[in-house]
Amino acid sequence: MRVAIDLSQIIYGTGVSHYRENLVRNLLAIDSENEYLLYGGSLRQIQNLKLKIKNIMQNSKNSQLRIFPIPPILSDIIWNKLHVLPIEKLIGKVDLIHTSDWTEPPSSFTKITTVHDLVPLKFPKITPKVIVETHKNKLKWVSKESKRIIVPSLTTKKDLISLGFNENIIRVIYEAPNHSKAKTEEVKRIREKFRIHDEYIIAIGTNPRKNIERTVNAYHLSKSGQNIKLLIVGENKGLKYEDERGVRFLGHVEDVELASLLTGAKVLIYPSLYEGLGVPILDAFNCEVPVVTSNLGSMKEVSGGASVLVDPYDVNSISDGVTKALETPKTLIAKGLARVKDFSWQKTARETLEVYNEFK
Repeated sequence: MRVAIDLSQIIYGTGVSHYRENLVRNLLAIDSENEYLLYGGSLRQIQNLKLKIKNIMQNSKNSQLRIFPIPPILSDIIWNKLHVLPIEKLIGKVDLIHTSDWTEPPSSFTKITTVHDLVPLKFPKITPKVIVETHKNKLKWVSKESKRIIVPSLTTKKDLISLGFNENIIRVIYEAPNHSKAKTEEVKRIREKFRIHDEYIIAIGTNPRKNIERTVNAYHLSKSGQNIKLLIVGENKGLKYEDERGVRFLGHVEDVELASLLTGAKVLIYPSLYEGLGVPILDAFNCEVPVVTSNLGSMKEVSGGASVLVDPYDVNSISDGVTKALETPKTLIAKGLARVKDFSWQKTARETLEVYNEFK
């Protein structure tokens, strides 16, 4: 079987790019029977895209590369809005196509897609209008044309069903951690780079749905005089907390540095209001760091009893959760390490391959 996979998004360093890269690397490692056509579109970053895909392919004997000079804004118009230009015009004949979560091209081939979350639809007021419209248009075609929809959690599956999607074609395939415990010297290097002199708890992301304002307020309630800082990965987007009573925004952090920051933390505080899965929870488990997260949806689902669960809308609940995590680290670390064993990119690839093989 000849399988085409859209890798256009791997140049952006997002959770989706991690998913695509790890999925394809592991598919090529476990499957020598099918042929893989790895394709993508870009204009300004076309060489970067080509290099990244070639890096994934390495010495694989059953993969080919196809790149075309179409930027994301144009592919959105052509495929999501107008729904013209069948993908076979650009990549040739295949048996199955695994589309990205950004565009849904028309095709006579069997189509599979991955829907990571419904953030743009659930939080339209804090999502750029163009992204909301892109996802609405894409999901319209997914509903009509996809033979299978892969989602990373039961939560996302339920979200799609609530929109009228056929539950019989939805497959839950969990993703896996992107980071593992860093070496002591790497943690030391990162501390020096960011001038971190105290113990700290860490929060990741500053999008409003990450619940940063309540996180900061909860941190202040739970400190109890301890010399523990709150470090927030991301830019301060207008919040009045910069360097206030132990709170510090780190700004942009390179992906390769995140494992070291996580490993050095006393606690990951992650009381998000909504996630498609919540991979940072798995990253923290893998880095042997206790986790405080929301008792909602996918975060409760992925935690599997290994996190301190809190009400993300209640500052006191979050504060109590942080205090509990600081008081019982060994128990939480052990639970996290046991839980994260259930997730691996090899397993993700194997289960995805099973979906592909349904159409042999």
